[in-house]
Amino acid sequence: MSRTEGDSTIRPLNPSKTGLRGLVERFGLSVSAQDDAGRPGIDGLAVTGVTLDSRDVRPGDLYAALPGASRHGAEFARQAADRGAVAVLSDAVGAELIAVAGLGIPVLVADRDPREILGPISAEIYGTGSETLAAKVFGVTGTNGKTSVIYLLAELLKAAGFTAALSSTAERRVGDTVMTSGLTSPEAPELHALLARMVEDRADAISLEVSAHAVARHRIDGVHFDVVAFNNFSQDHLDDFGDMESYFQAKLALFAPEHASRGVVVVDSPHGARIARESRIPVTTLATEYGADADWHLAITRQDLDGVSFVLQGPSGAHFRGRVPVFGRFMAENAALALIMLHEAGIPIEQVDAGLDRGRIPVYIPGRLEAINPSSAGPRFYVDYGHTPGAFQAMLDALDEVAPGRVIFLFGADGDRDTSKREEMGRIAAAGSDILIVCDYHPRTEDPAAIRAQLIAGAETAKHAEIIECADPREAVRLAVSLARPEDVILYAGPGHEDYQEVAGQHLPYSARDEVRAALREAGLL
Repeated sequence: MSRTEGDSTIRPLNPSKTGLRGLVERFGLSVSAQDDAGRPGIDGLAVTGVTLDSRDVRPGDLYAALPGASRHGAEFARQAADRGAVAVLSDAVGAELIAVAGLGIPVLVADRDPREILGPISAEIYGTGSETLAAKVFGVTGTNGKTSVIYLLAELLKAAGFTAALSSTAERRVGDTVMTSGLTSPEAPELHALLARMVEDRADAISLEVSAHAVARHRIDGVHFDVVAFNNFSQDHLDDFGDMESYFQAKLALFAPEHASRGVVVVDSPHGARIARESRIPVTTLATEYGADADWHLAITRQDLDGVSFVLQGPSGAHFRGRVPVFGRFMAENAALALIMLHEAGIPIEQVDAGLDRGRIPVYIPGRLEAINPSSAGPRFYVDYGHTPGAFQAMLDALDEVAPGRVIFLFGADGDRDTSKREEMGRIAAAGSDILIVCDYHPRTEDPAAIRAQLIAGAETAKHAEIIECADPREAVRLAVSLARPEDVILYAGPGHEDYQEVAGQHLPYSARDEVRAALREAGLL
């Protein structure tokens, strides 16, 4: 990709105008500002964009002033107006705050949480509703592997002759424009602006990661997916959802007619079987276990550190034989899921296969089991974004099948996030590795030593790996390289594609990939 978008969000270059009067009538809004004749002062006014970030307001925008955890967006309405906002969307509380400020621009007032209608309003403004969006849209949810499926979808769509665009945890990609991602799933105004730009850049197939937060917090509202998919479920985000059932319900809610037309579900786990059973849209199922009851079946035919080969069989003789250049059974599952999603969207597997070289899917997934020195005769070093117990288990199980020597596992844990998973992460990491190095990841406002202590306490229960504590991740990377033999594999889990480390409220520059490359060069291994 050759360019990076300079603005904070990717938007269409030629937006259309949407009259405020139409928005008020369609969404049942009231208007707090009035003209000299006592009539709502919106006639003749139009907006060309929408945002809930006052710093991102551009001339012609509708500023969505939403209630937040600590402050109300209405407190920043003056800044939005100064930057060119035509009107503000808010609730009754926000309208009162804005009235005191005396902005002189209309305030559209919702009789409920404005977030609940912000998605459809954004779709109206950007022309990205189901009736108008001229592209197939795919969505993927699950705890681990969403990003990998998104990149596989994009590569397979390209092979099938489509112009593909994507939005993932790693990046937003529109044509040759790339923007680093913030949230896994962007807020509704950013998402719809992104969709509009993707179509403007001639994308006719779009793949989106869909987090549980995106469903629960209305970030995907107004988007209608042709096909959605679920791959796996394990502990994560309990600091936000409270318990596993609430977290699961947020995933299940995607499989509803207001969000999607069809679904694809991996049914290897009880949670997958439950999604398939309780889905409110038609679903097709995938199993990787021999003899399991499913519509599609996946079989691994070969795997090593350079990738995994597989065969996929489905209804009516559907068949695909392929290879992904990333190791792990779960990567073959991700590819199979993507292929079935295309099939469910009416894109024949034969059409996809015709665009590939003997079934090889040439996918590059930033920071996902990324081989830093793939052709090295010495120890292989991989960097991955995995930071959950489920991700650790999948990666270490895969390495157990393909690593020619010892496994050296390097990781840390998020501060100010779900603390209940830390000891289990440590236990799994130690049980699946020979040498375990515990370092800092994003301690944020927590004591880094206390986080490491929790991880080590869990690791010690496995009674398996040699455990080493090395707080500085830069030193930890070099320690791992110094301990490795030529046949060993080093896996650094956590930072993946990220380019910072968050310590005591500060974002400090740090790229695991760059650090690993530097360490390997210093050791003469790259």
